[in-house]
Amino acid sequence: MLTAKDIAKMLDHSTLQPFLTEDDIKKGCDIALKYECATVCARPGDMKIVVPALRGSSVLPCTVIGFPHGAHLTDVKVYEANRALDDGCQELDMVLNIGAMLHGDYQLVEDEIAQLAKAAHDRDAILKVILETCYLSEEQKIKACQLSESAGADFVKTSTGYGSAGANVEDILLMRKTVSPHVRVKASGGIRTLDAVLAYRAAGASRCGVSASVAIMEEAYKREAEGTLSLDNIGTVKNEGGAY
Repeated sequence: MLTAKDIAKMLDHSTLQPFLTEDDIKKGCDIALKYECATVCARPGDMKIVVPALRGSSVLPCTVIGFPHGAHLTDVKVYEANRALDDGCQELDMVLNIGAMLHGDYQLVEDEIAQLAKAAHDRDAILKVILETCYLSEEQKIKACQLSESAGADFVKTSTGYGSAGANVEDILLMRKTVSPHVRVKASGGIRTLDAVLAYRAAGASRCGVSASVAIMEEAYKREAEGTLSLDNIGTVKNEGGAY
């Protein structure tokens, strides 16, 4: 039987919307600390708030690199990553160069991921690579997973939450099948319910990027108390799209 804590440690509590204020970021940290989520995934400029708020807890500071379009110059992404690491960030979610991926410039894509992976690993941090699967064919999703693993990524991730669509179970199954066991898979974009988190877990995801952490965790505690928190008890799953 799963526990609510198992669910919490799947959640990267996301505070990435452009309109969020300092008070909103602090509130997001409080939510993640209350439920003991895996991370708070916030905008790079918010690390000055997030890092001290989480210090001493099991919740890690996480930020995004080249977000949300992936079109930043590589040296800008490397600078952004190193600055985030300097600020105390421990997990980086980078957007690969989507245009280069679609054009078939695989060397550029792989080299960029490798530079970000080295920056992260030199500081004992981890790197997640956002594929933005809504823009890729099945063949391109497979190739992007392979390039990410070859370049040293720790995770492959579906979406920014700002593309034309977010996560779906079929993409998680494909990504989990493509990468080796030491590379983990993260679902993100449009995940609003515990049933969705459970469905992605069953498909092979070990993390989910969400902003609906309160609703998900309250339902998890309710089902745990009822003895119904199980991968065998997944209801209807609907991805609502949009930004987390």
